[in-house]
Formats: sequence, C-alpha cells, structure tokens
Amino acid sequence: MKRTLLAASLFFAVAAAAGDGHAAAFSAWQVTDVSWGDTLNVRKYPASYSQKQSAYPNGTVLQMTGRCTDGLNLFDISGKSEWAQKQAVRYRWCEVWHDPKNDGDFTTGWVYGKYIRPH
Repeated sequence: MKRTLLAASLFFAVAAAAGDGHAAAFSAWQVTDVSWGDTLNVRKYPASYSQKQSAYPNGTVLQMTGRCTDGLNLFDISGKSEWAQKQAVRYRWCEVWHDPKNDGDFTTGWVYGKYIRPH
C-alpha cells in the first residue's frame, strides 16, 4: 500500500512540475476491437517492437494519463463525440498508468489507439 501511495504521489508531483494542468488527472478509456481471444499489449515505449509490460482483453478499463504521440492530449478532445475521439487516437500511441504485475507497483506504458475508446 505504501508503494502504491508513494508511486501515485511521485507521479502527481512530476506531472505538476512539468506544468501541464491536465497531467495530474486520469481519463478512463476501454479496450475495444481486439480480435476474439487476443489481448491489447501495453508497451514500455510507443512502438510495436518495444518491451511488452502487460496485456488486457476487450472490456478492460484503462487509466490514461492523457498523453498521446504527436502532441495529442486526451483532455483536449474529451468534449468531442466518442466517434471523433476514437478517430483522433486511431493511429497514435497513448500512455496508460497501470500495475502490470498486480503488486501495487504502478508504472506508465503505451497502448495503440486503434484498440481503445472513451469509457
């Protein structure tokens, strides 16, 4: 429990220091459109060849940091329709805050936007 609180506190402190007013909040998106029996990989860096940290099936709700590649911020598009939001992330990688080993040690990772939608 202490590690979880410490990790969350550290993340929020770094986000606040970075100066991004949206970075200290999370946005929930859901895994979708993954082929039956398959999972969405979470990668260490935004690239398909990057180290796999974890994988989640359709329906899993992910906590997004709001940051995506090419400078897209999920909070900037949150007022748009679900379809428009899904199109905005379709060919981008988006950052998640997750616990890949289910041991309270949260970290960031990246998922491909084609397989997520606003929750």
